[in-house]
Amino acid sequence: MKMESLKELYLEQLRDLYSAETQLVDALPKMAEGAHDPSLKSGLNDHLSQTREHLTRLKRIFSKLGEDPEGETCQGMKGLLKEGQEMVKAKGDPDVIDAGIIACAQRVEHYEIAAYGTVSAYAQTLGDGEAVIALQKTLKEEKAADEKLTYIAATQVNVHAAHATSAV
Repeated sequence: MKMESLKELYLEQLRDLYSAETQLVDALPKMAEGAHDPSLKSGLNDHLSQTREHLTRLKRIFSKLGEDPEGETCQGMKGLLKEGQEMVKAKGDPDVIDAGIIACAQRVEHYEIAAYGTVSAYAQTLGDGEAVIALQKTLKEEKAADEKLTYIAATQVNVHAAHATSAV
């Protein structure tokens, strides 16, 4: 891959995000199904509908730029989601597994927060105010999803997991 301009890098990073969000649309229902805590299930399902909107926003940005959103598979997201699926399939105390699902989901959110922050900065530098607004909206939603996961963990799941039978 050869990068000669910020716009090329911007497009490559947007394609990476498009791939990441596409993978997430497939993975979130499995994570929600594997979760035991009702608040966690609900939070993951709520984020699925948001993720679909994130894809729609990215498609609009690509359309405005006259570019195709398809590109290489986002390997970072692929790895994070693989870890999430391994946690969903894990055997053991349901509360501990839910705590692990939250940990995996938060890694995904942090990846997205970093990526959306970056492309938003690129869009700002390139003078694409419309894209900045869309990307900042998504960034805000990703941060809110992370905060919701933190709340569910701190107030419910981690508390229950701490009382698992094999707790130290």
